[in-house]
Amino acid sequence: MGVKGALSRLDAKWLVILGSVGVLVIFVVVPMVYLVINSFIVDGVVDFDNYKTVYSKIVNWEALMNTFKLSLLVMILSLIISFPLAWLVGRTNMPGKGFFRTTFVATYMIPPYVGAIAWTQLLNPSVGFVNTMLVHMFNLSSSPFNIYSMGGLVWVLTLFYSPFAFITISRALEKMDPTLEEAARISGASPLRALCDVTLPLMFPSILAGGLLVFIAAGSCFGIPSIVGMPAQIEVLTTRIVTYVYMGDSKGIRDATALAVSLMLVANSILFFMTMMLGKKDYVTIGGKSTRPNIVDLGVWKWAAVAVAVTYGLVTVFLPIASIFVSSLIKTYSQPINLSNLTFENWLPVIQSSQFIVPIKNSFITATAAATISTVIAVFVSYLAIKTRAKGRFIPDVLSTLGGATPSVVIALALIITFSGNLGLNLYSTLAILVVGYMVKYLTMSVRTISASLSQVHASLEEAALNSGASWLRTCKDIMLPLIAPSIVAGWFLVFMPSFYELTMSIILYGAKTKTIGVLLYELQTYADPQSASVLSVLVLIIVLAGNLIIRKLTKGSVGI
Repeated sequence: MGVKGALSRLDAKWLVILGSVGVLVIFVVVPMVYLVINSFIVDGVVDFDNYKTVYSKIVNWEALMNTFKLSLLVMILSLIISFPLAWLVGRTNMPGKGFFRTTFVATYMIPPYVGAIAWTQLLNPSVGFVNTMLVHMFNLSSSPFNIYSMGGLVWVLTLFYSPFAFITISRALEKMDPTLEEAARISGASPLRALCDVTLPLMFPSILAGGLLVFIAAGSCFGIPSIVGMPAQIEVLTTRIVTYVYMGDSKGIRDATALAVSLMLVANSILFFMTMMLGKKDYVTIGGKSTRPNIVDLGVWKWAAVAVAVTYGLVTVFLPIASIFVSSLIKTYSQPINLSNLTFENWLPVIQSSQFIVPIKNSFITATAAATISTVIAVFVSYLAIKTRAKGRFIPDVLSTLGGATPSVVIALALIITFSGNLGLNLYSTLAILVVGYMVKYLTMSVRTISASLSQVHASLEEAALNSGASWLRTCKDIMLPLIAPSIVAGWFLVFMPSFYELTMSIILYGAKTKTIGVLLYELQTYADPQSASVLSVLVLIIVLAGNLIIRKLTKGSVGI
């Protein structure tokens, strides 16, 4: 019985683990490999004509150059903004640091395309709220700002992706060993000199990592370039790929494939370069002694720092959210904004019409399914990596990271090519293909959260249960899962929220009956129904903020969207 019991425990454990790994192989590895193969093999023959065709067109070269230019400018600007802000909240005695930390990452919680809609309302050269106000206040002959420009595109991308850099840099600043800084100060260096000569060099790996994350995110974005860039005739790789897909023929798909593979190789090459480069550098920011950072006394500059932080929060967070909310209440855009021109009646069609209800319902269904499947897989992938010593145990974790690092538009195209009946499984234009796409993209967020919690559960608890005769599944149900339950719920929400409002994959994968809230919002904004778009945007923001509050409560503030 003892041998049979051991075999049953072994069988149960590895059956569910291998099943989870199998799902990753089928839906992550196979589509990516199939996409690459189909980009240069036609009817069993190597053929690079689609690459030649794509890169022989000036518009595609311009899109490629625009992608690099935008990503580089956004990366640089994000670092210029993020490092001082991270230093203020992490290393100074500026009042209200906790509040400002939340404010500086608030744009991370706002769907990028919703932010783009808000800034088009604010800085539209004809009717933008800010432009109109400035023209009247200063009697200007023309609007001072034009959101539909390269500068406008850089501005919006920076606001919504700079939190990537801020989070990375601020965490490293708070954990940095203060010994070297203390030595510099004792030697007579001023706080500014210590910052430039000691802190910045030690922080270089985190600054580089945060910058490259911003670079990849900006280059992979579709929503902001489509809403802000395309009206200004500024194309990037993601908008070109979607344009080719929308041609609806095999040639368009093959051309889109060539661009998608190019974008995937660039994104993953940058991540590989970042990993290799940082791995070879000998930077020590966390020592064996106290890692409590030195707090710099700002002195007379304390309230100036607060003023800067407040201004930044008002401009980047309050202003766009207020714009979206006010726009959802306006009766007539041709009239001045006052209480008599505001009403909640605009919300009724959105709440009652099937045009809006069906996409919202689809988003809830697909996001719930993707979050549930991803969480189940994440539990077993995390268990494999953290609680076993099997060879190759980190491979599934790497596969989940690969999905998260791959641009959304590439994942969508890979799924279309792979699961449109070519390999015996046809998911085209179904809710299922949306669920798969969201799972592939956001699974890593759940894996990271659950792995961190699972690593804190001592192995003796599981061993005691198994030695007492409990099966492995019973041990997981009665001991492991209750202990990591908050992280499981948090991991579920971390997949649900971005899946609920996702646009880039949805705009490619949706069908006539599977439109989602992201696609509907994009269409409303594109086809000039800003009022309904604003109402829907407010609903999305409410749901996202509520989900974020739940996550923060469950994880005591350590995890957020």
